[in-house]
Amino acid sequence: MARLVMKFGGTSVADVERIKNVAAHVKREVDAGHEVAVVVSAMSGKTNELVGWVNEAARLHDAREYDTVVASGEQVTVGLLSIALQEIGVAARSWLGWQIPIRTNGAHSTARIADIDGQALIERLEQGQVAVVAGFQGLGPDNRITTLGRGGSDTSAVAIAAAVKADRCDIYTDVDGVYTTDPRIVAKARRLDKISYEEMLEMASLGAKVLQTRSVELAMVHGVRLQVRSSFDPPDAPQGTGEGANYVGPGTIVCGEDEIVEQAVVSGIAYTKDEAKITVQKVADQPGVAAKIFGPLAEASINVDMIVQDVSEEDKRTDVTFSVPASDLARAEDVLRRAKDDIGFEELKSDTDVVKVSIIGVGMRSHVGVAQKMFQTLAEKGINIQVISTSEIKVSVLIGAEYTELAVRALHSAYGLDAA
Repeated sequence: MARLVMKFGGTSVADVERIKNVAAHVKREVDAGHEVAVVVSAMSGKTNELVGWVNEAARLHDAREYDTVVASGEQVTVGLLSIALQEIGVAARSWLGWQIPIRTNGAHSTARIADIDGQALIERLEQGQVAVVAGFQGLGPDNRITTLGRGGSDTSAVAIAAAVKADRCDIYTDVDGVYTTDPRIVAKARRLDKISYEEMLEMASLGAKVLQTRSVELAMVHGVRLQVRSSFDPPDAPQGTGEGANYVGPGTIVCGEDEIVEQAVVSGIAYTKDEAKITVQKVADQPGVAAKIFGPLAEASINVDMIVQDVSEEDKRTDVTFSVPASDLARAEDVLRRAKDDIGFEELKSDTDVVKVSIIGVGMRSHVGVAQKMFQTLAEKGINIQVISTSEIKVSVLIGAEYTELAVRALHSAYGLDAA
């Protein structure tokens, strides 16, 4: 039949009972004749506990030893799941990152996967054995254990799916798919049957917490078809039908744009509250000023997103407004104040009471007036737009945080995304 990679996060393996439930999901796919590799995270809360122990031992600790400690959470989970599978008659064994091996660079705690030799896993899968793989961990150039950073198990799963040439990588979470927007805000939000890699990448980077951004990037590069589905569905619930591009599953398929027959103009509305606005006031309106502002921020590894420059006044001075992650606001202000003499601004103002709301859809490429509808909808609700940024398939605006729910609901309706 098919070769599948199934990934289960921390809430799905939170205790032994949940692990047994995961084993039942895996057995269902094995009984259907599929070759299965499983990637798991540490039990819910375990990674935070391990990080806390490291910090308690020493605030300034060796990053290599940090990885040794923190990676142990997944080792427990793969062992327990392998035991649970064996108990219900499924041939299975556990694999740690160094046993495959999953080769990474040497950036401990934030490593990136460099290479995976999937041959050993493929041989075991072809023999009918389930491979239970520890997510989040790998092996650095110095043969020391590395970890991939928060959300790294999603990335591990996609990389392994690419290495073993899997037909699909199923990401099991606590939600049953990708929705047109946050169902907690919009009751009429719909689960999408399919969404393109590019749309999912934008949604992941703009506040949707369903998939980790790096995992979507990797899937797009290697053409790995993903499915987001719920581990809380009963293992014997109705499953998907069809194969390949014709597969329709119980969750949301993340795939190439060519698989989506009818592409909506706007597929989803995303929002993120982790934004701060900075305005550099009264700078000279002349070449080179922008480089003086954004150069020091880049050197400090502070990501700048939305940028707008006011029209110059008669004295040839202007204001430059932009957004940064709220967590970087204090550092950004410090960097700019230290560069004040070089930049030549009069005052620096900041605001954390803002939210970024975005419309996303590959259909924007072939339709006009999409942004205008967004601006008109917000205007009708009395919502002032502070900053705007666009890409080929996205329009984002910065607005006052108090208008978040009103804006998301209004836009969701305006683009016809409400469930019937």
